[in-house]
Formats: sequence, structure tokens, C-alpha cells
Amino acid sequence: MNALDESIVRGTQAGLPLVAEPYRAIARTVGISQPALISRLEAMLADGRLRRIGAVPNHYALGYTANAMTVWDVDDGAVDALGAEVGALDFVSHCYRRPRRLPEWRYNLFAMVHGRSRADTEARLADIRAVLGAALRAGDVLYSTRILKKTGLRLA
Repeated sequence: MNALDESIVRGTQAGLPLVAEPYRAIARTVGISQPALISRLEAMLADGRLRRIGAVPNHYALGYTANAMTVWDVDDGAVDALGAEVGALDFVSHCYRRPRRLPEWRYNLFAMVHGRSRADTEARLADIRAVLGAALRAGDVLYSTRILKKTGLRLA
């Protein structure tokens, strides 16, 4: 990573400024134009130095207090396609495949579900089960009790 890209990462790692034109403000801070900043961010996304740029909401502050990591044992031949479908559900904030750790851990698909109540979250679990259909062998739910981390990598 060159010095400019490092400066851009440092300028964005604490979040975008809450102004009408956040990218223009960051560009000014690092001493380049807004189009140049956006071009550099796109390049870092394209080559994998950045995975994504997105909002990191505090679900509890928004009223979503029944948040759960759901884990699913899904047929390996269908997990990628089904994971894409589950990840597209509007109540799933992230969904990903993980390797099984047999015999202790049989689950290969993880999806974070957000609900305003346990009943709300349980209904959403039924929606996921419906998407997974015949490929689903087992599932479990791990409810959050507090926020442990809400930040990405921070350069020192």
C-alpha cells in the first residue's frame, strides 16, 4: 500500500464524516480531489485491499434487541447458492460459509439475523428454514447479549 492509500484508509477507518458530501471532506483531508479519492477506493476494493465500504449500525440503538447468529448444517453442494439467497434476505446483515469442524461442529453456513423481539427473530428463522429447504440438516441459534465489536481493522 502506498502512502496515499494508507492516508485514505486512515481517513476513513473511523467512519465517514456526517456531512452532506463525506467523500469530498475526506478528499480534502488527504489532499486530493473527490474523483481521485473515489478512484483509489475503487482500486483498493478491486484488488482486495478493502473488502467493502458499508454502514455499521448499532442494532440495539435502532431497537433490534433480539440479534442472533444462526448456524446451519447445509448440504455442501448447495451451500454457496443457498448462502447467497439467505444473505439477500432483508433481515440478514451478513451471511457466510465456514468449514465444518467435525465431530464437534457440524455447521457450515452462518447468518446474522436481527429482530425487535425473540418472537420476531424466531419468525425470521422459519423464513431461513424455508429458503434452505431439503438441503437443511440441522440448525441452531446463538442470541447476542451485548455488542463485542463494531469496528474494522484500524491502522496504528
